[in-house]
Amino acid sequence: MTEKYQKTLYACFIGYITQAIINNFAPLLFITFQNEYNISLPKITLLVTFNFGVQLFVDFISVSFVDRIGCRISVILAHIFAVVGIAGMTFLPSLMPDPFIGLLLSVMLYAVGGGIIEVLISPIVEACPTEHKEKAMSLLHSFYCWGQVGVVLLSSIFFRIFGIDNWRILALIWLLIPMFNIFLFMKVPIVSLADNGPALSVSVLLRQKLFWLFVLFMFCAGASEMSVSQWASSFAEQGLGVDKTLGDLLGPMFFAVLMGTSRAIYGKYGHMIDLDRFMKYSGMLCILSYIVISLSPWPLVSLIACGVCGLSVGIMWPGTFSMAAASIKGGQTAMFAYLALAGDLGCMGGPSLVGFISGVFKDNLKTGILTAVVFPLVLVVGIIAAKKCRKI
Repeated sequence: MTEKYQKTLYACFIGYITQAIINNFAPLLFITFQNEYNISLPKITLLVTFNFGVQLFVDFISVSFVDRIGCRISVILAHIFAVVGIAGMTFLPSLMPDPFIGLLLSVMLYAVGGGIIEVLISPIVEACPTEHKEKAMSLLHSFYCWGQVGVVLLSSIFFRIFGIDNWRILALIWLLIPMFNIFLFMKVPIVSLADNGPALSVSVLLRQKLFWLFVLFMFCAGASEMSVSQWASSFAEQGLGVDKTLGDLLGPMFFAVLMGTSRAIYGKYGHMIDLDRFMKYSGMLCILSYIVISLSPWPLVSLIACGVCGLSVGIMWPGTFSMAAASIKGGQTAMFAYLALAGDLGCMGGPSLVGFISGVFKDNLKTGILTAVVFPLVLVVGIIAAKKCRKI
């Protein structure tokens, strides 16, 4: 791969860091929003649902406009939406009669950017003339993990030193990253998947049984990841008796670091690893980690198992993208958009199942997570079935 396409990969890596900022910065400020703007907790919670809901909607409709206006314009627009949304969060609530409407508008703007980024970045990397596309894809997705770690850690340090009242300054600092990437994407070469051959029509794509198997993979990958990630902080707080700041560091950050490590390892040595086998064994490790989290009587062991779960789920999302791209020729942007949609549905469905079952069993998170073991179990069975279907 020539050096000019290496710069394209760098821009894509920064794109996923932008995605991490979009999804992880505002939640750090929820209590601040509640106190500063006198917004109720149910409304604050709605911001998370609205963010992912808008991203899901963009995933769905992107098939109809991305190929028409082109990858470059679309990805630049995505970063512009991200910049405007993050910036709007600092002043729109104060301008609106109801501050919550200002926050909701800001979330909508950067969620549109996040949805387009999720749909476009992976196919841009897939289209780059790299020798080992699975490695590039895994390395790409590791940058979301490093972005998540960076947002939580650096924001926590900033708030501790300068005070959380200065959160607007930090927001303006974070938006410099997508702003820089706007100019980077204006310059770097972008190869469209359409250049690699004719695209399948959406109707033909949807009639392929293998495509629906990969949709199932993506749903299970998102659910397997978020079923534990969303509750890791609660494990640390409740089981170890630490405050929320330390709980965030011991829980979600620990999970994200090991998930990023898994993706980085495959990104480095993937050419020596069989992807199907790695996905299957990762799924088995995920099942084991779920069982230990749920059944271990020692809170520290359960927390360690949360980290191991991060290690096990790391390959699932990017690995499914790579398997689908290699198995279904001509899927192009539409296929990546629908797979991203399935993954996001899993990200919503997994934690929801855990929360519902936990509530039925008197807020017992371990019981809820034990129920969610069905997601990695289905993924492992599906990988075996997919291998037979592709006759590998």
